[in-house]
Amino acid sequence: MESASRDIKIFSGSAHEDFSKRICNVLGIQGTERKIFRFSDGEIGLSLQESVRGTDAFIVQPTCWPVNENLMELLVIVDAMKRASALRVNAVLPYFGYARQDRKAKAREPITAKLVANLLQKAGADRVVTADLHAGQIQGFFDIPVDHLTGIPLLASHFKRILKPGLQERQVIVVSPDIGGVVRARKFAEQINAELAIVDKRRSYDVANQSSVVEIIGDVKGRTAILVDDIIDTGGSIVNAATALMEYGAERVYACAVHGVLSGAAIERIKNSVIEEMVLTDTIPLPPEKHLPKIITMSIAPLFAEAIRRIHLDHSISILFQPKPRRKEREISRETKPLY
Repeated sequence: MESASRDIKIFSGSAHEDFSKRICNVLGIQGTERKIFRFSDGEIGLSLQESVRGTDAFIVQPTCWPVNENLMELLVIVDAMKRASALRVNAVLPYFGYARQDRKAKAREPITAKLVANLLQKAGADRVVTADLHAGQIQGFFDIPVDHLTGIPLLASHFKRILKPGLQERQVIVVSPDIGGVVRARKFAEQINAELAIVDKRRSYDVANQSSVVEIIGDVKGRTAILVDDIIDTGGSIVNAATALMEYGAERVYACAVHGVLSGAAIERIKNSVIEEMVLTDTIPLPPEKHLPKIITMSIAPLFAEAIRRIHLDHSISILFQPKPRRKEREISRETKPLY
């Protein structure tokens, strides 16, 4: 069995323990024992239950809701690993919170994506592994390696299976819900051999999570439309886009995204929307109260497991970044070998 000269430790924060377990199951290893607790004033406490000295430590913690709690917990864990003499501390963030504030959209605003990058580095992270950053240039905010995975091929594989043979080229159109997501939607469209359309919307910078559809760029009449996004938060933008597509003549509307934040009134909006099916990955946990028959979750954990395996063994992971992977996501899951 192939292995590196140093040990590997997979450490889970409390944000998404199931995701960490899925990674460990694929790799055939046990997660590191730890205790996370709160002091009476709410401060986060941590105790590692085994030695990490000289190890390759991977901390799995999406910074999803409650974002500030999970981010602070991640920083505490990174600091503990560094002070316990881990050889390399790898922060694995399936979902990178605060990524939507990646620039100053207007005067006197923070750039919180850069702030989080600084905090992770200052805490002692040697590497970051994440998926589908809201803006790819956030990688440049770090002065440490960033492995930027993508769940787009995984989502596309679902629609390849459910769409009738030959239907893609004639009747399916992939739709970006805004101008900023065109590159992402184009990659998805290439995966299923479909054309591309764009929703031209106007966002309010005075009120968060609010936007309105102005126009649909592209011919959607009589077609099955697939909306592709990186994040679905309150659901307002994606639901408004789906409604507009139907008004412009689309026959059916599907939606998919890598990160299902689903905050506020998202579940109610999606439930009452014209969207027939919404496909998400499991970068963020989906609690029982947010389960809907029209929401399908696919696991991206095998992709992260393969990335972790390759990083630990000092192998190239460039194959995981290919726009048109030579292997399907389920084949990555099947071929990933236990480390020990």
